[in-house]
Amino acid sequence: MTGHQDVLPGADALSEVLDAVRLRGDQVHRCEPSAPFAIQVPAEMRALYIVEHGEIDLLLAGWADPIRLGRGDVALLPHGSAHSIELGDERGVHAARWLCGTFTLDEVPAGRLLAVLPTVIEVHQDPTDPLEWLDVSGRLLAEEITNPKPGSAVMVSRILDLLFVQILRAWAGSGVAEGGWLTAAMDPQVGKALEAIHRDPARAWTVEALAHLAALSRSAFAERFTRLVGQTPGAYVTERRLDRATELLRHSSTPVGTIATMVGYESDAAFSRAFRKRFATSPLRWRRTQLSDPER
Repeated sequence: MTGHQDVLPGADALSEVLDAVRLRGDQVHRCEPSAPFAIQVPAEMRALYIVEHGEIDLLLAGWADPIRLGRGDVALLPHGSAHSIELGDERGVHAARWLCGTFTLDEVPAGRLLAVLPTVIEVHQDPTDPLEWLDVSGRLLAEEITNPKPGSAVMVSRILDLLFVQILRAWAGSGVAEGGWLTAAMDPQVGKALEAIHRDPARAWTVEALAHLAALSRSAFAERFTRLVGQTPGAYVTERRLDRATELLRHSSTPVGTIATMVGYESDAAFSRAFRKRFATSPLRWRRTQLSDPER
């Protein structure tokens, strides 16, 4: 072939992290009640709201003031915090319509990796300069609800995935984010190191090797990584190894000793010590607990 070609980029740090938590869009529903209306949403449902028409109030458990969402606005609750959706008629607004999407993910790595995110992330549309990605995604979801066709479940899942990523990008680029892997993932230098760690956590990473990938000196890299991520490179590598170990323990029958080697430990004893330090139990006992819990 001749001529210019646009080549898709390889995996980046944000992609690697989201793949590690097995984030997947689940379902989407349309709500169109008349006011007054209120519904309580229990904890553990990671939800995304997109307002198509009118206004709704999102009230988080323990918060004094509601978050008002208008046409085109979106709110993401990445931790699944308990909340309520309310529609009052005191403003003369008697109807509203919104979409509610839900997500599933692997709880163990997600709990630590998503800990840097706030309780709720809001994205508000500017009518004079609308966000094209949000507008297009909302219309695509609405189309799948209104006129479902073969493959709609997959379409909905992929669109929700895209929305989650776009919202994280918007939040990380807003200047509100204060450290953590997401800020680091957007960093052109530290992001390269994060990408490599997530892609191959079992590798015997050294600060020198990671600094080389980031094109920084050892000291400059260690300082920048620790400041952005909130922990040292070594501590981050250990967490990712243990995240990978929990995935293998839960979803495979691979022997514990083999898993220890697969995630980068030279001995079962070293793996067990690191695992017990984080989970306060042995790998084998942790696996048995997971298998005996039907909710996991």
